[in-house]
Amino acid sequence: MNTRVALVTGATRGIGAEVASRLATEGWDLVITARSAGPLEEFATELAARTGQRVTAVEADLAAESAAEVIGARFGREHTRLDALVLNAGMGSIGAFDEFPLRRLDKLLAVNVRASYGLIQRMLPVLRTTGAKSDHGARVIALSSMTGIAAEPLNSAYGASKAALTSLCETLTLEEHRNGIGATAVCPGYVATDMTVGLAETIEHSEMIRVSDVAEVVMSVTRLSKSVTIPYIPMTRPGPNLWRA
Repeated sequence: MNTRVALVTGATRGIGAEVASRLATEGWDLVITARSAGPLEEFATELAARTGQRVTAVEADLAAESAAEVIGARFGREHTRLDALVLNAGMGSIGAFDEFPLRRLDKLLAVNVRASYGLIQRMLPVLRTTGAKSDHGARVIALSSMTGIAAEPLNSAYGASKAALTSLCETLTLEEHRNGIGATAVCPGYVATDMTVGLAETIEHSEMIRVSDVAEVVMSVTRLSKSVTIPYIPMTRPGPNLWRA
C-alpha cells in the first residue's frame, strides 16, 4: 500500500482545512487535529465522504502537555507511515512591546513553538521510517510567518514565536537529513482568515494573501523529491515593501 499519509494540526478552518482538503483530493490519507470535537468530526466525515480517503479525527488542545502523546498514540494505531507533518495550529496576538503581558507570551510560545517541538519529537520514529523508504522523503511543513523574518510593529511576541519555529525547521533538517527528513517553514504575511478579521480596519481582507495560495505552496513542497530541501518560503503581499507582513 503506497498511499501517502499526512498529519495536519489545526485542520478545521482556514489554511489547515484547505491543506487537508487538497491532500485528500490528491489521494492522501489523513489524521487531522483540532480543539473542538464537533466541528472536527463533522469535517473529517465530510472530507472522507467527498474524497474516498481515510480521514481520522483526533481532538487535541496543543497547549496541553499531553497533546503530542495523545496525537502520536492515536496516529500509531492507524498508520505505519507519515509522509507529511503539517504544523498549522497556532495562536496570534499583537500588542506594544512595553506592555505585552508575559503570561500571553508564555501561551504564544507554548502553542506556536513548544507544541510543534513536542509533536515533531513524538513523530520522529515514523518520519524516519518513511523518509528512508520514500523517494519524496518525509516532510515537516510548519506554517510560520513573515513577522518571524521581517519585524512588524506590535508583533514582537508573535514574531519571536514564529522566528523560533522557522529556526526549529532549519535545525531539524540539518540533524535529520540523512534519515530522509526535510523541514520547511512557510512564512506568509497577513492571510485572509478568522485570525486576521480584527485587522480589517488597517488592512482589508481583499488585500491579504489568499488561503488558497498558501495551501498551494504547502502542496508544492509535498511534491518534491528528497534530493532537495527548502528551509523557508517567504510569502508577502504585493507593494512597495516586499519584506512586510
